[in-house]
Amino acid sequence: MDNLKKIGLTALAGSLAAVSANAAEMSVSGATLLTYTSEDPTEATGNPYGMKTNLAFTASGDVNGYTVSYYQFSADQFAGMSSASLSVDMGDLGVIGFDQGTGRSGLSTIDDKTPTAAEEIWDGLDTTTSGRVGAGNAGAIGYDKTFGATAFTASYLNQGGGTNSDGATTQGTAGSSWDFAVTQDLGDGFVGGAGYGVIGAASGTNVNTDDSEHMTAFVNYTFGMVTAGYQLSEQNNGAQGGSDQQGKQWGIAVNVNDDLSVSYGQRDVEFAKASAAHVTEKTTGIAVAYTMGSIKIAGNMNDGKALGGTAGADDEMTEIALSFAF
Repeated sequence: MDNLKKIGLTALAGSLAAVSANAAEMSVSGATLLTYTSEDPTEATGNPYGMKTNLAFTASGDVNGYTVSYYQFSADQFAGMSSASLSVDMGDLGVIGFDQGTGRSGLSTIDDKTPTAAEEIWDGLDTTTSGRVGAGNAGAIGYDKTFGATAFTASYLNQGGGTNSDGATTQGTAGSSWDFAVTQDLGDGFVGGAGYGVIGAASGTNVNTDDSEHMTAFVNYTFGMVTAGYQLSEQNNGAQGGSDQQGKQWGIAVNVNDDLSVSYGQRDVEFAKASAAHVTEKTTGIAVAYTMGSIKIAGNMNDGKALGGTAGADDEMTEIALSFAF
């Protein structure tokens, strides 16, 4: 009799699982990207051709009166799960979610809001983190809420976070961190935003090590076919002897027509070193993109000087990309 009961319960559980699955709608989208990349003369380019295939799985459905959504992004021909997120829409109370690398919430959502036709002006250079704010999004708890034309987003990382599988833990390299960002449609073509965050110092570090502060603010203005933007960022490093960073950047993008767009941008990041001369990293980039339905051809040329606040650490990169969306 016990065996019959177990069989009955197993069958019922399978039936319930099937009903729950039917409550959600799953969609799949993807893209294939072919690239030609040229590095600076000091680096060996070798074979300059590359390829990446992306697949994105999205599911959303009603669960006990709440809209529950799941997103998974897989890159490079099923090399593994690159990122995923799970969120619950609570209506007027906002959206709460768990992030494993998608960057859906918090300060990092506005770390670079200057307009560009393709990639950011730091993309592909030897150092890509200078002047960028936020504690990261691997293993982050996020919250998002919209109030009319104002959007609020916040993120929390427990003990430095980490991308864990179920039942696993990570020994973080930093303390617990939190941050938030607010963006606002200001009207008349203006959109602005600002954010602030604190990255906790790792436990057991030097007693003179404090939490680090991150902050940024931006404004973009669109008039006709032109969008121009300006952004300020600051990192106050709590580590003893660490370098603070103050960044300023601007960019302008022009939609020549419905298919063609071009952009140019500049960024300066000053590294305020505690016991050495200050060094300013300078980055410039130009980009162009042409779209034909689901096919896009894009190119960008980025150049950086004194990358990472190190004098003489220069780099440049040129990339041409052909993408097919499906």
